[in-house]
Amino acid sequence: MPSRADIDPIELRPYLPGIILIDVVEDARRYVYRLVGTREVAMRGKDPTGQSMIEGFFAPSLQAALAIPDKVVATRAPLFIHRDFTAHDGRLGSEDLIMLPLSADGERVTMILGYTHHRLA
Repeated sequence: MPSRADIDPIELRPYLPGIILIDVVEDARRYVYRLVGTREVAMRGKDPTGQSMIEGFFAPSLQAALAIPDKVVATRAPLFIHRDFTAHDGRLGSEDLIMLPLSADGERVTMILGYTHHRLA
């Protein structure tokens, strides 16, 4: 697994509005939003940066939200998901989501880099 240091944000500049960085923490919070791109914030209607996923999730349920990073952590592999959603303003949409594991030590997932692409009806 690559580390966070292997990724140069300058190279990702065109994608930054759709990027999410999630810290994997070893306490009851489990996952904490380190960075949420502006396009993702607009879709959610709020900025969960600094919150745990338990507080700021964007999914039909907390269980559905936690299942995604849980799978990335368990498999230590990228995960691609296509799903439908309802935006904060009630509009229906669909999104493609990729979640990539990052590791500070090459063994444990310590951060997840996500990217979303939304389409609204």
